[in-house]
Amino acid sequence: MLELPDAACVHAPTPVAGAAARPQTLKIQFTGSGSEYFRIWIVNLLLTLVTLGLYLPFAKVRRLRYFYANTRVGGQALSFHGRPWPMFRGFVLLLLLGSAYGLAGHFSPVAGVLAYLLLCALWPALWRAGLQFRLGNTRWRGLRLSFQGDLAGAYKAVAPLYIPAMMLMTGSAWQAWNDPMDQTGPGAMVGMVGLLGMVLLSPYFMARIKRYQHEGYGYADQRGQFQVGAGKFYGLVLKGLLLSLLPLAMAIGIAVGLVMLLKPSGAVNPAIGLGIALLAYLLYFMMIGPYFSARMQNLVWSGTRSERLEFHSRLSFRSLLWLTLVNWLLTALTLSLYRPFAAIRTARLRLEAVSLEVHGDIEAWRAQAQEAHNDASGEAAGDFFGFDMGW
Repeated sequence: MLELPDAACVHAPTPVAGAAARPQTLKIQFTGSGSEYFRIWIVNLLLTLVTLGLYLPFAKVRRLRYFYANTRVGGQALSFHGRPWPMFRGFVLLLLLGSAYGLAGHFSPVAGVLAYLLLCALWPALWRAGLQFRLGNTRWRGLRLSFQGDLAGAYKAVAPLYIPAMMLMTGSAWQAWNDPMDQTGPGAMVGMVGLLGMVLLSPYFMARIKRYQHEGYGYADQRGQFQVGAGKFYGLVLKGLLLSLLPLAMAIGIAVGLVMLLKPSGAVNPAIGLGIALLAYLLYFMMIGPYFSARMQNLVWSGTRSERLEFHSRLSFRSLLWLTLVNWLLTALTLSLYRPFAAIRTARLRLEAVSLEVHGDIEAWRAQAQEAHNDASGEAAGDFFGFDMGW
């Protein structure tokens, strides 16, 4: 498989004299075009349908290469060099594990729990391998990024959610084995405690996941540091929950207003109530999704830095909300044909809200890192599993 030429090598600007002494702010620009990406998207969609989903890893590679090649940090593009066949192996492995888990529960509750435990045991290792693959195949200025998080750290990161999740699974299996109709038995109680624990620990779990990810990122001799505590995640979730009451309040207000208007004529048409409920449902997802996306991006990336690199994110919730509304409307009107255009516009808004402050001379780091990294360890680490799990 041919690798794309590294755009960073072609367009590298001349280093600024004295750059080591004063910090530089590198802006991120996204140069993708909706019409260009539409051609990639439609081919990917057709081939995925024809192959019953087996083309998905190949489609992902094409998509990542396009988005990375059009993401320019300080005027120089990222590039993605991942090969589709290793990703295909990882995709098949995930498919087999997911199918085994789905089928085991149909035979017996105990088999379902055992399959779940197997999936839990493997998942952190697969997740780490995916991060290594993704970062190890990403380059900027001709130098490969890396993921340096260790395996034990991956298991520690997911442990806060695993324990209550296992209580939920065990309790459900216990209840199903003894008396499925008994809603107050010991199995049901264990399951309820597990479910409550999952809800309460979810912000803490997000904080640990992000810490493991962002502290594992590496570029040249720079290693990520994450400076956001779990309290910030609890605050974000609490604000999101309060905001989620707004669509409900609007729906109740509309319903009360209609009842008052129609009161002299008698009963309210049930279709109106259904329409109000649907409106509240749509408003909920239109507002909550952009809110969490914008606030989470700002929280996580503004809290990420290294010894000489510092990220800043200023993504506006209002801008993302408006863009989401427009994207939803145009996607519905065009029967989903607007989706690639929506993806491009969303990527541009989110990426260009981020900037990178550099303290030092990047060219000197590159020279040192290229001498030390003339091996294939970064690529080999994630190549066997070779799938991507997002970042």
